[in-house]
Amino acid sequence: MRKRRARKQFAASDPFAGIASNLSRLVEPVLLYLLATDRAHYGYEFMEEAAHFAITDAHIDAAVIYRTLRALEQNGFVISSWAPGASGPARRLYEVTPAGLEHLKRWAVVVDQRGRAMVYFAQLCNQL
Repeated sequence: MRKRRARKQFAASDPFAGIASNLSRLVEPVLLYLLATDRAHYGYEFMEEAAHFAITDAHIDAAVIYRTLRALEQNGFVISSWAPGASGPARRLYEVTPAGLEHLKRWAVVVDQRGRAMVYFAQLCNQL
């Protein structure tokens, strides 16, 4: 049986803590962006919209989205509440917090830095 690792909660004093560990999927900034721009507020909306804004070509499955939303909520970057579904069961609706907007801005800095580094690396490879 695999041991589950405890989820890391990052101190607000370290604005970039934990960001580098999420660079492989880059789901977190996409979800925060979708919330900040009112493009998605519940699970199925996130799954539909994330593909349009994903920073990688990797498929983002539902489990990753929900796990990321839970981590964002535990860190105070989003809040959620239950709302009745229009034609079905209740849905958990998510909303970005002011801290979440600040976290998204920090993500933008990291993505910009990594993007420039990747362009530079591609240029080096193309010179071979």
